[in-house]
Amino acid sequence: MEDRRIKKTKRALKNTLIEMMTELPFEQISITALCDRAEISRITFYSHYNDKYALVDDIFQDMIRKGNELYQKHQAENNPEHDLVQNYRNVLYAIVELYYTEYAFFSQTIPGKSPYLAFSFYNYVLKTVESYTTKEGIKQKLKLKYSPKKTAGFLCYGLVGFINESHAETDSVSEIMEEASGLLTDLLTSDVLLER
Repeated sequence: MEDRRIKKTKRALKNTLIEMMTELPFEQISITALCDRAEISRITFYSHYNDKYALVDDIFQDMIRKGNELYQKHQAENNPEHDLVQNYRNVLYAIVELYYTEYAFFSQTIPGKSPYLAFSFYNYVLKTVESYTTKEGIKQKLKLKYSPKKTAGFLCYGLVGFINESHAETDSVSEIMEEASGLLTDLLTSDVLLER
């Protein structure tokens, strides 16, 4: 367990990086500028992180924890029977809810803004969905036509693209959620991904 001072320092660095990313592309943010803004020495920074990429990976890990908590909350609220399609919709709901709750960070993960962050975001979402898809009970119940990795890749690329394009068209969050959920449900109840 980390001590409170370490948590406070890391939180300050994370919040400062997110704040700076709304002003500058991630690639242009230096450790010196980050430390100056956070009022933390470079020595302290390097005692916690190797570089800014390690810091942003730590932010992604925080987001995964928050996303898992949201998923568990949605599961408890609307899926006591553990319906497989609803399981996937709850994954989607957790991702979209987290995306907009933490928009200051996730708005920087669009490919045109930062290829590194976009790639990292996609990989974290892919690993999360893939790990869910490969759970033994789900894998057997779904009868996938394609490997869990290919299926997760298809769903992730498609849904992340759908959400980004919907946001670019300034659809409301509730409309994005409804349309993305409908698309996901249609895919999971059709013969596109599953064997019948």
